[in-house]
Amino acid sequence: MTLAYICAAWCAFILVLNFVSMWLMGRKCRARERNLPVPPDAPWVSVVRPLRGLEPFSEETLRATFELDYPHYEIIFCVQSPHDPIIPLVESVIASYPDHDARLLVGDDYVSANPKLNNCVKGWEAARYDYVILADSNALPPRDYVQTMLAAFEPDTAMTVSMPIGSRPKGFWAMVECAILNTFQARWQYGAEAIGAGFAQGKNMMWRREVLDRAGGIRALGAEIAEDAASTKVIRAQNMTVRLVDMPFEQPLGARTAHEVYSRHVRWARLRRVTFPAHYAPEFMNGSFAAVVLGSYAALEFGGDATAALLAAAGVMSTLHLGEIRLARVCGFALDWRTPFALIMRDLMLPVMFLDALLFDDFVWHGNAMTVRELEDTVS
Repeated sequence: MTLAYICAAWCAFILVLNFVSMWLMGRKCRARERNLPVPPDAPWVSVVRPLRGLEPFSEETLRATFELDYPHYEIIFCVQSPHDPIIPLVESVIASYPDHDARLLVGDDYVSANPKLNNCVKGWEAARYDYVILADSNALPPRDYVQTMLAAFEPDTAMTVSMPIGSRPKGFWAMVECAILNTFQARWQYGAEAIGAGFAQGKNMMWRREVLDRAGGIRALGAEIAEDAASTKVIRAQNMTVRLVDMPFEQPLGARTAHEVYSRHVRWARLRRVTFPAHYAPEFMNGSFAAVVLGSYAALEFGGDATAALLAAAGVMSTLHLGEIRLARVCGFALDWRTPFALIMRDLMLPVMFLDALLFDDFVWHGNAMTVRELEDTVS
């Protein structure tokens, strides 16, 4: 009977943690009009966007960079290869906005095994202003992009971040990615921020430039496998913080396959395992799987039969998923009839990805086959 109480207590603890994270995110990310005003003392800002290849929403995300409701910013696009097919599109978009301060830089500065970081080096070093945004090519900046990121700064803040929020899902597996990104990964990030343990996330990062320059500049981020993990450690070493914006920005998804979703998120899991192993270990409790198993076992131990165990499992899962559906509605995230099935599929995938990332090292990044061990050797 003691074991039954322990399992029931752990199940309840997991449920409480999940609902606290939902509450924390819901209070900061409630849907609103994207019309945050420009502060009267608006600083100049550099926007650095590393690009690689053509993507389904490339033109839209490129043009959105020029259409921000912010008066003082430069745009620096970075491409590694002079033969990259994105270059003609970038040149065309820049030409269509002649009044904007925009440049395209081409070349590769090898500082680590991280191809994205290598692509960003020239942009960071060419940036002229004290606030620098590093924004992935598939991030869609809203019109109040810059002021939203500036608004999250406090005196001890080194960086503000927006988690990627999946939007425009086409097909079931894109909805599964929404279930991973929107009401799962993002809310745990808001939970970490609430206890003073905010993490950098590479999709949209605004640096207070002096902080990274004190650590040796952008090349110092080559000390870790992933630039966002390195950023987090640089910031914490200076007793400063990472803060999340109050309303995160979109990442249009379009169509996704099961392989694309799984491989992307298991790669991120492998990187988390290597860069923050102590934080990775508790991820086995993520999603509903652990809570369902604990709740079902407790029901059996308390004298229930198989039906009682199944009812307990269904109750735990539906409680969590109804909370996430409510969170998606409050925040204005993608939500339709596929969402419950996507949440179930995600929770089936999470323990598999946890074990996969724990046991295996291989992954593909920007088309390059790599292993975590090779990367560890590179940065050691």
